[in-house]
Amino acid sequence: MTAPPVHRRKILAPLTRLSGGDRLVTAALAVLAVLIVAAVFAPLIAPHDPDGIDLSATLSGFSADHPLGADQSGRDILSRLIYGARTGLLGPLAVVSVSTVLGMLVGVAAAWHGGVVDSLLSRAMEFVFSFPSLLLAIMLVAMFGAGLTAPVAAMSVAYVPYVGRLVRSVALQEKARPYIQAYRVQGWSGWVICLRHLVPNIAPLVLAQSVINFGYALMDLAALSFLGFGVQPPTSDWGAMINDGSAALLQGAVLPGLAPGVTIVIAVVAFGVVGEAITDRVAGRER
Repeated sequence: MTAPPVHRRKILAPLTRLSGGDRLVTAALAVLAVLIVAAVFAPLIAPHDPDGIDLSATLSGFSADHPLGADQSGRDILSRLIYGARTGLLGPLAVVSVSTVLGMLVGVAAAWHGGVVDSLLSRAMEFVFSFPSLLLAIMLVAMFGAGLTAPVAAMSVAYVPYVGRLVRSVALQEKARPYIQAYRVQGWSGWVICLRHLVPNIAPLVLAQSVINFGYALMDLAALSFLGFGVQPPTSDWGAMINDGSAALLQGAVLPGLAPGVTIVIAVVAFGVVGEAITDRVAGRER
């Protein structure tokens, strides 16, 4: 009777070590691990074809065959949630990857060169930051059509200031440290110093911000899909599922819209908790 808890402890041991023993962070890491496994192994995990229609199960509730019920088209909600993890994570991953690289380049260039370069890049980041990201996404969708590409491109640009302003602030502090001046005296070029020493030293804080940005990007892209500007049916997507589920509410069915909504909330909170934990750990090391 004691075997299952032992197995659970063995499975959670790596997550516990990563979280430093914090139960909330461990739970958040476990949620992210489940989402990643679902996205990668969706065909093996999903109990049904996400696009398979079973009219006899239309708007059904919890059952053995459909653990989370079925939507108005008779499609299994759990299977669509599992497959939806693919678009739910792929889009934010692209946004965070592009915005982090661009934000690092802009922030380091602004901090290192200073003067006119810093002023121009800072004003550019302020302009992008003040422009509503959803409006930019809608404009690109109007130009290039609905789907994942246009919203990802818009969000990638919109998230650059979040990384760039952080990088600029931290890089200015790092630039003033004695070791930077020592490398300069030795004749090292500026970009070599930045790539070999400055960037690695600020990378942990950038990682923390990127993890938090991942959750925000997930939420923004889901909102665009809900509005019909993002991933299009019949592709499984959490935001689109909420849109479909809103029609089911009129027929008294809650699960089609509630299940993806709760999934998005849990995912965003998990990314936020992990990002804050990384920030606290980095701050503790610096002290």
